[in-house]
Amino acid sequence: MASTSALEKRLASRVKLRDASFITRMADIAEGLDDVIRLGRGDPDFATPAHIVKAGQEALAAGATHYTHPLGIPALRQAIADNIETYGGARYELDEIVVTPGGQQAMFVIALSLLDRGDEILVPCPGYNPYHQAAEIADATLVRVPTTLATNFTLTAELVAQHITPKSKILVLINPNNPTGTVTPPDEIAKIAKLAIEHDLIVVSDEIYARLVYGNETVQPVAALPGMRDRTITLSGFSKAYAMTGWRIGYFAGPRALITAMAEIHHAFAISTASVSQHAALAALTGPQDCVEEMRLTYDQRRLALCAGLDQIGFTYAKPQGAFYVYADVSSTGLTASDFCERLLLEGRVMTYPGGISGDETDEFIRLSLTQPIARITEALRRMEKVVSGIKAERKASAA
Repeated sequence: MASTSALEKRLASRVKLRDASFITRMADIAEGLDDVIRLGRGDPDFATPAHIVKAGQEALAAGATHYTHPLGIPALRQAIADNIETYGGARYELDEIVVTPGGQQAMFVIALSLLDRGDEILVPCPGYNPYHQAAEIADATLVRVPTTLATNFTLTAELVAQHITPKSKILVLINPNNPTGTVTPPDEIAKIAKLAIEHDLIVVSDEIYARLVYGNETVQPVAALPGMRDRTITLSGFSKAYAMTGWRIGYFAGPRALITAMAEIHHAFAISTASVSQHAALAALTGPQDCVEEMRLTYDQRRLALCAGLDQIGFTYAKPQGAFYVYADVSSTGLTASDFCERLLLEGRVMTYPGGISGDETDEFIRLSLTQPIARITEALRRMEKVVSGIKAERKASAA
C-alpha cells in the first residue's frame, strides 16, 4: 500500500496542503462535550419560512426534478432582477443573471472566469475565506487589504489605493462584512467605486447580507453607481435573509459581455441549479417578506443582548451594523484568539471562531454569531465571563 506522502505527491499543485483546519479541530473537541452553545456558525437557527418550503414541495410534486435552463428558470431570474432594482441596485436583463448552487460556488465561477495567472485580486481582511481559496484555484495572486478597528473593519478608498498595482484586476467588497458584521458607509463605497474606474478594476460586490442591517445603516449597491454597472459583478443569495442555507441557491449578475462567457463555467460545474431550490427561491422573492423582517428584528435583539454582555465582561468589539455577527477583541485575556476559542470551548462549552480563519493576521478577535436564542446567548456570556475570570486569576497568580 502506498504511503500517505507518496499519494499526496499525486495531487495537483493547485491543491494547498494544510494542517487540519481550526474549525475541524473545534468540531472534534465539541463532539466529546455536552451542551455546547454554538456561536460560531454562519447558519441561521431559523427554519426556512413555511411558504417557501411549501413551494418547494409543490414543485417536486409537479415534476420539478429535472434540469432547468442553465442560467436558471426565467421566472426566478426575473424576480431576482426586480428584487435587485427594488433595493436600489442596477437593472439587469434575464441573460445577465446566473443562478448558482449557493453564493460560494458563484465566487469560484467568477474567479475562474476573470482571473489569469499573475492577476491580482484584492480582498478585505478579515473577510470571507472562500475568496482566498477561489484566488488559489484560479492561480491568481491574493492581495490582502487589512482593515482594523480604526475604520470599524470596513474598507476605505485610502486603504484600497495602498494595495493597487498594475496587476490588480478584481476588488472584492463584502457588505455587510463577514466576519465583522460591519457596513461600509455609502459615501465610502462611492469613493471606492471612483477608484475602481480610475484603475480599471472589476468589482465583485458581495451583498448576501444586505437585507440584514440595523439602526439607520444602509447598503449601497455598487452596480447602481455612475460608471459601475459594466465593471461590477453583484453576488448574492437566499441562505441568510431567508434561512435557506441547505437549499444551496445563490446568484450573480453583471454585464452581458461578461455573463455570457461566465455562464459556461457555471454550466460546466453544475449544468443547472437544483430545480426544487429554484422554485423555493422564487417563492421567497415573490411571497410575503414579513418573515425577513421578523428574523432581522430578532437578530437585532440578540445583537443588543450580546453586546451588553461583552461590555460587562470588558471586551471591545467592532460596532455590529449588519449580518449576524459580532467581532470581539479578546487580547485583554493575554491569549491569542485561537487559544481563547479553544479554551472557551473546553472549559465553557461555548464555540466561537477566531478571526484568523477569515484572514485576520492579528489573532486578537473572535467572531460570535447571533444564531442562538437570547436565553442561550445569555448563558454563553455567563460561561464566557467565568472562563475569562479564571484566565485572569491564573495571570495574577503567575505574576505574584
